[in-house]
Amino acid sequence: MVQEENTSKNNNNHSDNNEEAKHPKPTTLLVVRHALNDWVGDKLAGWTPDVHLNDKGRAQAEALAARLADKPITAIYSSPLERAVETAQIIAGPHNLKIQIREGVGEVHYGEWTGQSIKELAKEDAWRVVQFYPSGARFPGGEAIREMQTRAVADLDAIVAAHPSETVLVVSHADVIKAALAHYAGLHLDLFQRLVVSPASVSVVAFTPMGPRLIGLNDVAHIPEEEPE
Repeated sequence: MVQEENTSKNNNNHSDNNEEAKHPKPTTLLVVRHALNDWVGDKLAGWTPDVHLNDKGRAQAEALAARLADKPITAIYSSPLERAVETAQIIAGPHNLKIQIREGVGEVHYGEWTGQSIKELAKEDAWRVVQFYPSGARFPGGEAIREMQTRAVADLDAIVAAHPSETVLVVSHADVIKAALAHYAGLHLDLFQRLVVSPASVSVVAFTPMGPRLIGLNDVAHIPEEEPE
């Protein structure tokens, strides 16, 4: 009788393995924009060093960390820039994971626009090209948006390939995330500005054998509401 039970269990395990081989569990990619810093909405930080989270940004990151604390995250990756690394470190705390740095998901190389006022840049014709014809836009002395999308998607694809059937998290930047999500959703790059990716937001892409599926965009339910003045 014991032998029959063991045989039955072995058969069930074999069946389960066959099902997993036929229908592998998707890899779940959580894409997080870094939390707030004093440059957001004011100047293009780009690759400027020493741009750190402010107090509100740290609170945002801590709220996101609490929300994701029970998720089965197996690896956390980050852009090399401080504001992204700091966000990733806070999220990584409950999971006891080491941050892995990836240049490919770093911020756009804005060239001559780095550090400039967004309000002033918005007066330039080149700014309107970025907004309405991004696939044909190149930042003066910097990166073309299509080049940024290509390297970001390549890096994310490599991360996904390294973690089959796992849940992984990547901390990056607004335009980089929007461009990558547009690619995975099958949206032309010229429409990527229609996507909204807020500070400390999380977006979710499931990578299935039949292709990626965008299952969550710009989720900010964890961010503390503003206190009334």
